[in-house]
Amino acid sequence: MKYAGMIIWDWNGTLLNDVDICLDCINHLLESRNHPKLIIEKYKQIFTFPVQDYYVKAGFDFSREPFDIIAMEFIDLYRQKLPLAKIFPETTEVLNVFKRNHYRQVMISAMEHNSLINSVKEKGLENYFDIISGIGDHFAVSKLENARNIIAQLGSEHNNTWMIGDTCHDFEVANDLGLNCLLVANGHQAYDRIKNSDCQVVEDLRETIRFFKLNHLEIKKY
Repeated sequence: MKYAGMIIWDWNGTLLNDVDICLDCINHLLESRNHPKLIIEKYKQIFTFPVQDYYVKAGFDFSREPFDIIAMEFIDLYRQKLPLAKIFPETTEVLNVFKRNHYRQVMISAMEHNSLINSVKEKGLENYFDIISGIGDHFAVSKLENARNIIAQLGSEHNNTWMIGDTCHDFEVANDLGLNCLLVANGHQAYDRIKNSDCQVVEDLRETIRFFKLNHLEIKKY
């Protein structure tokens, strides 16, 4: 099959709406240490990669308690709550549009690999993706190497390859690899933050299709 191009999807905050459970988890950790809790607006202004930097902005002091301990406590809570997170309502529709228009679709994530596979399967979406690739631990440092390995393995042309995510880190990864990037502003970072990255930004997942059409990209079948 001749592909129209390749979409490299992010999972958390892009296709899976896990923002609320992430906020609940971090607030549980903060409250248990007598730190002020975050409101959603503050969370979206400080969330970043590597997440260690975000934890500092949230109020944790690694001179008093190691990052690894805090991070694993967060992951344990997150695992418990993850089944409650739902995919965005338009996720399946959008994946189907790209599939019908012959885009190869893969996924990379800063989520631990086995947890990512299980999460995608639980939502019944695994068959949309040629490759699903998480990282080797739970510390969410970067997904740059995952993306580089997928590009090398599948050999897609960079001008026909798009990374679609919800954070400035997705844009950084795309820039490092010379890829196109589109950010969706309904995830873990506020609209003004990702807009200031100079990346193309849409407000919700369904707008990705309109964006591709307006830019004369290969979207014909619905």
